[in-house]
Amino acid sequence: MTAPLLEIENLRTYFYSRSKQAFIRAVDGVTLSIARGETLGVVGESGSGKSVTALSITGLVSAGPGVISGAIVFRADGVEHNLLQDLEQYVRLKERDGRIVEASKDEPGWRKAVERLMAPVRGKEIAMIFQSPKSALNPFARVGDQITEAIRLHTRAKGPGEAKERALHWLERVKIDSPRLRFENHPYGLSGGMCQRAVIAMALASEPSLLIADEPTTGLDATIQSEIVGLLAELKAEFGIATLLISHDIRAISRLADNVAVMYGGTVVEHGPAPDVLASRFAPKHPYTTALLASIPSVQNVRDKGYLTVVEGEVPDAVDLPRGCRFYARCNRVTDDVRDKCAQHEPELQEVMPGHHVRCWLYAE
Repeated sequence: MTAPLLEIENLRTYFYSRSKQAFIRAVDGVTLSIARGETLGVVGESGSGKSVTALSITGLVSAGPGVISGAIVFRADGVEHNLLQDLEQYVRLKERDGRIVEASKDEPGWRKAVERLMAPVRGKEIAMIFQSPKSALNPFARVGDQITEAIRLHTRAKGPGEAKERALHWLERVKIDSPRLRFENHPYGLSGGMCQRAVIAMALASEPSLLIADEPTTGLDATIQSEIVGLLAELKAEFGIATLLISHDIRAISRLADNVAVMYGGTVVEHGPAPDVLASRFAPKHPYTTALLASIPSVQNVRDKGYLTVVEGEVPDAVDLPRGCRFYARCNRVTDDVRDKCAQHEPELQEVMPGHHVRCWLYAE
């Protein structure tokens, strides 16, 4: 079997809260992998660590301390890149009872080393679609100029004429109306959906091996959301680019993803094939995944004007994560046999069926 395109092992990304004088454990032990041509969907409530995981992969976490431990291995064009290679020398960690309680970092040295490691891959081999397309574009530069700049930086098309033609090709490919007109527009002259298409064109123009799409439909109306999801489905079928797709829209994930990872409290609680993870009647399943799926409005629910199902309780405080199962306080499936384990010990992510992993004491055996 060929090695995965991207492997993340036990990634930890913390931020320091001056007001609370404690660490915010945004990402706390994430392990994931993406194969070539695969689309991995990542779902979970806000604050579960999805976007911070994506930013950690691309080396775009700027606030201290940021990424403090773990491994991120990326393989493209026959070359293996360790995106965190030798960065541990810039970090000093202090642990107590198996938990990191203190971290200090040489921020200038870390940043310089990260830029050196990311230079061959960021924008060229790994491209990213951000949550807010208008914020991702330079408001003072024409849309076309921004796309041609990416093309000239990351492809063999160095001449301005050739780069412009490639930019127009990609604007047309993402189905933006009047590509030559939009090429001349500034971002403020485009709608949110047009800006998102322009950002997708910019990301794909460098022909990356991995595309990270972080909430690509956020802030768009329902019709445009559907069009963007349809566009991504077409591009997936045509180019087969490996994709890390982060979204709250489980229906979009089910349409686009081959595999799904469910994140909660900064870690992965379930991972497996999309048809299994997202099928409400499929078992075994993590209680949190079950609760997420139950909260999706159904046609019958809307027709009957019934109440929406909610996940009771609150997302755990990332400053003070529980020692046991992170979902224990909200779980309605705890039994007397596992109650003590759930409260005191965090379960491992274990394979319960071929290719399907769940982090839950109910499936410990």
